[in-house]
Amino acid sequence: MRTSGAVIVLAALAAIVGALSLGPSFAHVLESVPRLTLWPPDLWRETTVFNQQFRMFAIAGAVLDIAAIMCPIALAYVLWGDRPASAYALSAAVLYAVALMTWFLWVRPANNVLATWTPGPIPVDFEQIRLRWETGHMAVAAIKLGGFVALVLSLLSAGRTSV
Repeated sequence: MRTSGAVIVLAALAAIVGALSLGPSFAHVLESVPRLTLWPPDLWRETTVFNQQFRMFAIAGAVLDIAAIMCPIALAYVLWGDRPASAYALSAAVLYAVALMTWFLWVRPANNVLATWTPGPIPVDFEQIRLRWETGHMAVAAIKLGGFVALVLSLLSAGRTSV
């Protein structure tokens, strides 16, 4: 089966967007060990809450996370008769959607608390909120990794007949 140029472009776009969505999430994982074990509370709060270290993560991440869901859906549609490629692409979209839902259910509540913090004494619930924020990002990264693997499997299996 020959693959059209449009399908190749869509597949490349899905791969690029999926990787770009996974990248910041994986960066959170890489940062988490020192942030949880070495950084004092005032440093964590200062960088995370008051100095907008993650502002671009939110701005670019929102667009990329939506695109990381939509591109594999479009890819699954154009590959619909091509099993298992279309199933893998659809699985990638579902996993990226689950990752976004996980962010809303796990990380966003912590962000809502962080938004109320002001300079001064470290809040009493600091450890709980920091752990929720960090582990939530780790969970999101793990789910996105699963989505990216499904996307790669889709791309590798496209145009091949199943055995």
